[in-house]
Amino acid sequence: MTSSSSLEVMPSIASAIDRNVLTVSPETSVAAVIQQMSAAEGEECSLSKPAAEMRRRASCAVVVNDETVVGICTERDIVRLTATKLPLLRSLSEIPVSRIMTCPVKTLEETSFQDIFAVLFLFRRYRIRHLPIVNAQQKITGLVTPASIRTVLRPANLLKMRRVADVMSEGVIQAPTTARIIELAKKMADHRVSCVVIVAPKESDETDGQIDYPVGIVTERDIVQFQTLELNLQSVTAEEVMSTPLFLLSPQDSLWSAHEAMQARRVRRLVVSWNWGKGLGIVTQTSLLRVFDPIEMCGIIDSLQSTVQQLQAETQPPVIAEESVETLLGIAIEKIAIAQRHPQLTAQQQQQLQQAQQLIDQAIST
Repeated sequence: MTSSSSLEVMPSIASAIDRNVLTVSPETSVAAVIQQMSAAEGEECSLSKPAAEMRRRASCAVVVNDETVVGICTERDIVRLTATKLPLLRSLSEIPVSRIMTCPVKTLEETSFQDIFAVLFLFRRYRIRHLPIVNAQQKITGLVTPASIRTVLRPANLLKMRRVADVMSEGVIQAPTTARIIELAKKMADHRVSCVVIVAPKESDETDGQIDYPVGIVTERDIVQFQTLELNLQSVTAEEVMSTPLFLLSPQDSLWSAHEAMQARRVRRLVVSWNWGKGLGIVTQTSLLRVFDPIEMCGIIDSLQSTVQQLQAETQPPVIAEESVETLLGIAIEKIAIAQRHPQLTAQQQQQLQQAQQLIDQAIST
């Protein structure tokens, strides 16, 4: 039977820090920053491959003055700039990154980085996706992102038992294939979203008429690349540059399936479709991390306790394969081990966790 000691949930917190950080000075032009973000090397979220074997473009540039963090320029900042009239008035090579960077920047001293969930809390509280890590002298030493956090989590069991519907975002921003790229950038900036789903009319026998069906997607990263390629964003349409065909998820798919699809396609988000395309959602790398929310886990401890108690109380045990019971207990142990690491649990929640662990230990010993 699986024991709690055999389940490695979080091997190394330090491994969640990306040391390969793109840094620029405040005087660096936006054009140069875009070029460097597009050419940067770094780690890509992977649960199976070492970071050194993966490559990706940088999703941000940390702006430093004498190695001290003074701002950050993300893909979202580039999209927000693209959506304004400023690029029409001045060349991007004439605009310093200090003009568009986000500041002040929330940072975290490396010595204070003791808990993954504390960082997830900061992500939610400040609505950020990049957290620069600094030393005691406030010099940049690394960066933590949702992708880097997922390199150290072991989510297989948790992701397999949760559905896409549990974490996906609805109310997806859409646009027709004829929409110009500048219009898509404005939609992203206005709605503070990382992508726009491109739809086209399609005949549907099920709905007895036409529906707007998802056929492509344009993301923040795409906007950065369009700037690099110096495309005319006033005239280029979504149909010309969108990523297509789409790989569509169902709300009933497991989060593990979503994770594997992201890995295989090296993307950070996938479109969810249901009701013959009338319903749309988005699942992202960031939303996958919600499955590790310890407060949510404490909310389901009661159901775990009830399940284990029912297994113990059965005088005539139902026909359940031994490996199925072992899997159930393994998942319960994994959830409890993760939840116990959270520093802000109430005394009642801590007691619930201890009781659940005792019940599981009893089940294992029998």
